[in-house]
Amino acid sequence: MAAGTEIQEREMMAKCQRQLAVTKDPIERIRLQCLSRGVCGIKRIGLIFRNMDDDGSKTIGLTEFKKGISDFGVTLTDEEAQQAFQTFDTDESGTINFDEFLVKLRPALNNTRRSIIDQAFDKFDKTDDGKVTVADLKGVYNAKHHPKYENGEWTETQVFETFLKNFDSKSNPDNVITKEEFFDYYVGLSASIDNDMYFDAVIRRSWKL
Repeated sequence: MAAGTEIQEREMMAKCQRQLAVTKDPIERIRLQCLSRGVCGIKRIGLIFRNMDDDGSKTIGLTEFKKGISDFGVTLTDEEAQQAFQTFDTDESGTINFDEFLVKLRPALNNTRRSIIDQAFDKFDKTDDGKVTVADLKGVYNAKHHPKYENGEWTETQVFETFLKNFDSKSNPDNVITKEEFFDYYVGLSASIDNDMYFDAVIRRSWKL
């Protein structure tokens, strides 16, 4: 994980758990359940969607949605589930597709944060093909600030490999980081940082921007 973000992740998870106990909005409760599992929670939205899609149609009906939300650990009344389903179903087709699901669950990012994430990925993506591997990390990502490198527990290579796993999709672990995977990781981290300037500083320090 990027230097300086481990504490932020723990704080985010604790914050989300506290908010889960009081939040009434059903969409927000689903989002918080994702984020309470760490910054990678947003990356798992694709897996959550596929688990809900019982018939493999690449869309979710109301019955699948209710069952899937329950399996995910979010308890909604029938009325709340209906309300959430209708909110997701932006084209009013009677089903939810993946894009509708993702757009509603991703925490909103302002242009300032989106811009610095884009800058970090562009520096990471040396070949400018929208895909990067652990080999691209050297000279770009500063592993020496990672706490486990500093205390001698991990080598620089171990830091790089672990870093890659944080971004790589759990449903498709191919040792390649796409821009979407990179973006989703930092969307999750962003949810734990209230101040734009501090978020900017975390990204710049990690990526030597």
